[in-house]
Amino acid sequence: MSIESKRGEGAAEELGGTIKKVAGKVLGNEQMEAEGRAKEAAGETKQEAAKAAGRTEGKIEELAGAVKNRIGQVIDNEQMAAEGKAKEIKGEAKQKANE
Repeated sequence: MSIESKRGEGAAEELGGTIKKVAGKVLGNEQMEAEGRAKEAAGETKQEAAKAAGRTEGKIEELAGAVKNRIGQVIDNEQMAAEGKAKEIKGEAKQKANE
């Protein structure tokens, strides 16, 4: 399952929990309200875990790209250096997308 789908799953669970929480409050059903709060928190947790995984993947990609870039520069291989730089930038973007 991709990071985006895990984030979406968490968002859906959070929304479902919010709806259940509000319904419980409106109906005066404390148990339903508490269950909604728990579901809402679980959804938030799933989203944060997916974001953390995305940041980690991005950091790994950034570091691998930086290494490839530096090696390409050292051995005077412009294509390798450019590919490394592109991977480095892609990793940075993935990290920012998961803040």
